[in-house]
Amino acid sequence: MKPATIHYCIRPSHPEAHLFEVQCTVPAADLAGQRFALPAWIPGSYLIRDFARHIVSIRAESAGKPVRLDKIDKHTWQAAPTGKAAAALTVTCEVYAWDLSVRGAHLDQTHGFFNGSSVFLRALGQEHLPCLVDIRRPLGKPYRDWQVATALATADGEKGAAERHGFGVYRAASYAELIDHPVEMGGFTRAAFSACGVPHEVVISGRHDCDLARLSSDLTRLCEWHIRFFGEPAPMPHYLFLVTAVGDGYGGLEHRASTALLCARDDLPYPGMKGTPERYRTFLGLCSHEYFHSWNIKRIRPSAFTSCTLDAENYTTLLWAFEGFTSYYDDLALLRSALIEREDWLGLVARTIDKVHRDPGRKRQTLAESSFDAWTKYYRPDENTPNAVVSYYAKGALVALALDLTLRAGTNNRVSLDDVMRALWQRYGERAGHDAIGVGDDDIRLLAEELSGLELRHFFAAAIDGTSELPLAPLLKPFGIRLRRDKAPTTPALGIKTRTAGEEVHLATVYAGSPAQTAGLAAGDLLIAIDGLRVTPASLERLLCRRQAGESIRVHAFRRDELMDFSVRLGSPASDTHQLVVNEKRNALREGWLRKA
Repeated sequence: MKPATIHYCIRPSHPEAHLFEVQCTVPAADLAGQRFALPAWIPGSYLIRDFARHIVSIRAESAGKPVRLDKIDKHTWQAAPTGKAAAALTVTCEVYAWDLSVRGAHLDQTHGFFNGSSVFLRALGQEHLPCLVDIRRPLGKPYRDWQVATALATADGEKGAAERHGFGVYRAASYAELIDHPVEMGGFTRAAFSACGVPHEVVISGRHDCDLARLSSDLTRLCEWHIRFFGEPAPMPHYLFLVTAVGDGYGGLEHRASTALLCARDDLPYPGMKGTPERYRTFLGLCSHEYFHSWNIKRIRPSAFTSCTLDAENYTTLLWAFEGFTSYYDDLALLRSALIEREDWLGLVARTIDKVHRDPGRKRQTLAESSFDAWTKYYRPDENTPNAVVSYYAKGALVALALDLTLRAGTNNRVSLDDVMRALWQRYGERAGHDAIGVGDDDIRLLAEELSGLELRHFFAAAIDGTSELPLAPLLKPFGIRLRRDKAPTTPALGIKTRTAGEEVHLATVYAGSPAQTAGLAAGDLLIAIDGLRVTPASLERLLCRRQAGESIRVHAFRRDELMDFSVRLGSPASDTHQLVVNEKRNALREGWLRKA
């Protein structure tokens, strides 16, 4: 017998007020009173976001009669029993959509975008059922040329089935699949290309002057590298890059067959552009990162994510591998697919080293702890975050680098991190004929040891469960690369990070153990004067540049509405910067590592 189907309908009811009308119809409601809930978070972004707070009205009906809905917690409602026999039940809600990000929903007269997790209620106990969703056009003449872009499958054979890029009915095999395909609607531009025989598409919303031919060509090369890295065939039947171009923005979120990206319009390639400027390189790195996630977290998952709950946090200590390793390969893929040069890539690695070494948090928090605490620390940064938190993205990428070098040097390039990733895909990945097996805390180490024959327990204990510095300099040496530390500017340090507002200079962060912290300055303080001279964004460095470490200065600052006076003894200049310098003499280890496809 054909299983029951959950029916959804979503319509931009009032674009000018940023409101979607969303219906969920359950054909056989729970006799005891069907419960509905909206997810508290979106997979891939590890923060409780409480999407239900954007529901501005909600009601239920069955057989044309209203049904009482009782709210039983912040994101769950229970309908009154509809009778002795199971009956269809429809819940209709209005959702406020004004979150211009890759995580939520956004709607105005220019376009609409949503992730299913922020708009589609789930019928508890029936999440396994197939779903049909009718995506409707806004009413009115201004919207008659709008189109739809999504990786959802069209509901061929169903009444009102959508055509490609059209409004109408789409299908998903389950609720989990329904919310894993974001939707864009509006007057976007698009370009299509094929990578290893798989149809790909780029859709760009917002004003831009993108050279779509250049972008498609570069993404073709990049996507084909990723597919061949893990091995053909690709795990997705098609793929969609959903890009929202704005004046200033950056972000990405991975999905099974698509990614939602936010970028500055100046990050996109323009007609006649020469080479690969830094802004475009950053955008390609973002595309590469989210595309690599099609394997590494969407289909190779930590054990904690194999059956995750959408109502609460799902803790894992492995984000250093799933985000950090992805951060290592995102730019490495640009090099290996010949989209950037070796010197560009080495500069990006040096920048990552600088980023990790800049923040004292690396000495206090391990990568395992950073992964576990993402929900409460990494995704909720405050003025003390640099002092308390290490990035599992940045340091995780350096661990990937260190592990790759260790494996290559220890096996004369016979085994590398590439082999570990491909083995993870083969043993743990979800693909045709193979269900996903959750990756446990020690599985990556055990797999690397098995493939290489090396003993790696000490490496993982120090890198993942410790806070010591990674031995990158000695690891790079056999590859003919020297990690050079360049002296920092001679300006003595207060040990602060500032933010400006007009001519005002506020303390954003006071680094742990810094001269500023020792003197009593705190985040939020408004700097007024140093030794009686006014502090402005332009004058701060001038007021310090002729000083020497060890000298004392007098600092006046407002804390709230109180003027305070501090004596600060200046410290040594800020941390050194790093460069990776290549010995151009032929090196087989290096050539095997940084080879281009």
